[in-house]
Amino acid sequence: MITRRGLLKAFGGFIAAGFASSAYAVGVEPMLRLRTVTYRIVPPGWPTGQTLRLVALADIHACEPWMSAARIRGICEHANTLGGDIVLLLGDYLSSMRAVWGKVPPADWAAALSILKAPLGVHAVLGNHDWWDDLEAQAAGGGETFSHRMLREAGIAVYSNRAVRIETMTGAFWLAGLEDQIALRPGRQWNRGGFVGLDDLPGTLAQVTDDAPLILMAHEPDVFPRVPSRVSLTLSGHTHGGQVRLFGYSPMVPSAYGNRYAYGHVVEDGRHLCVSGGLGCSIAPIRFGSPPEIMVVELG
Repeated sequence: MITRRGLLKAFGGFIAAGFASSAYAVGVEPMLRLRTVTYRIVPPGWPTGQTLRLVALADIHACEPWMSAARIRGICEHANTLGGDIVLLLGDYLSSMRAVWGKVPPADWAAALSILKAPLGVHAVLGNHDWWDDLEAQAAGGGETFSHRMLREAGIAVYSNRAVRIETMTGAFWLAGLEDQIALRPGRQWNRGGFVGLDDLPGTLAQVTDDAPLILMAHEPDVFPRVPSRVSLTLSGHTHGGQVRLFGYSPMVPSAYGNRYAYGHVVEDGRHLCVSGGLGCSIAPIRFGSPPEIMVVELG
């Protein structure tokens, strides 16, 4: 028999559980947890004997207190211990969240990123927030953002619709990076419609001049249906794994494809995509079931 006292105890338990879950989602998972997720992939046509270990960081979203310069530096120090042949940064170094104590000066987050090291270097693309938060770049309708400049000054190669051939001890590969797919926000005089992308997939791939494997960095995964089989692997961030993820499902994903490209290793028609859950937060400083992560991909 259910008594009034029993109902009150149950209700109190639900309230306590709600407070505990909220405290974890705000104070523990986004700030205190960091995991490394590793994928081992042999894409179709990958050369026998050629190996490559990628370490990828996405969606840093520098801000106080959630992603301070000191925390970014600590994450980078840990990334340096993962034995990557190359480090890839997948965009969104800036934060647009309102629930912050303050911004991290660009010079500070760039200095933290500058400690990243790998035999084949550190390479980056930009994300939508790097464009959205740069009012001069928005007014100009393109060109270059201050994030481009800060990354270069930190010794990091920045890719804006560019492909570069890289030689390794086990074979060469191409690394390509797209400019952001929703870089320009609506509302400017020259842009009365929706978001405008500055990505050029055909132009970027046209720079590849031989049959060495090709790896593509694209901040948003929504480009993946247009990526040809010539690309061995596409790497993306942006979605944060939905930030809230239960039983492999996220109720809100910033993608036109919903959960299709929300997180993890996706294979479609023999083509491979890896979407990082990222490190920081967007809109709200909440993560539940999608802790901050560094993504490692072992190829070959």
